[in-house]
Amino acid sequence: MSGLTAQNLIHSEAQDIDDCWNRIGIFGDKSCALLAEHIHCRNCSVYSAAATRLLDRYSFEQEHVAQYSPRELERKVATRSLMIFRLGDEWLGLATRYLDEVAPLQSIHSLPHQRSRALLGVANVRGALVPCLSLVELLGLDPTLAGPASLRIMPRMLILAAQGGAVVLPVDEVDGIHNIEESVLNGASLSGEQASAKYTRGVLLWKTRSLRLLDEEQLLGAIARSLT
Repeated sequence: MSGLTAQNLIHSEAQDIDDCWNRIGIFGDKSCALLAEHIHCRNCSVYSAAATRLLDRYSFEQEHVAQYSPRELERKVATRSLMIFRLGDEWLGLATRYLDEVAPLQSIHSLPHQRSRALLGVANVRGALVPCLSLVELLGLDPTLAGPASLRIMPRMLILAAQGGAVVLPVDEVDGIHNIEESVLNGASLSGEQASAKYTRGVLLWKTRSLRLLDEEQLLGAIARSLT
């Protein structure tokens, strides 16, 4: 099967799907009878089934490309996946193996007699109340420092898989998930004031930015202590 045939399969699959969400759903005239129940099309099984069907086709194409790529073009490089985000004017990297989800910023409900300064309260995540902590407080950052302002930048919540359950960490901006070569990460070092930075493995230059690599084990330990 040629690469063109694989692409045609995906195009054909997309044409066969009834994109009802664009006609009668949240992105259409909102006349769908199920919309009142589901609030948003992404909560509907029809929408989920369509997404799964397309993703299966994309997966097929990726496997096809990997199978037929010329061997001489392959270059195996060990990488590590990081979620890169911003707090104030500082950019940080966190291993994605601890990341459950990135969600829009939601209301945080404060608690009486909170156990630590880092505990902001609780947030509602898919109907469950999840502890919400301040990374600024945990990392000892200056809360008065603000990063670049832009109407296009939206604060987010990182939902981490911590010991005992999920926790929520509000952040000012999310750049995304990036695969960075192990050799680059292993070469990150600490010097000067950076040497005393909390829960930090190293600092490196990444896309003209100074990127602080978090020590996930130490950070998760601090999170656990803040909840006990």
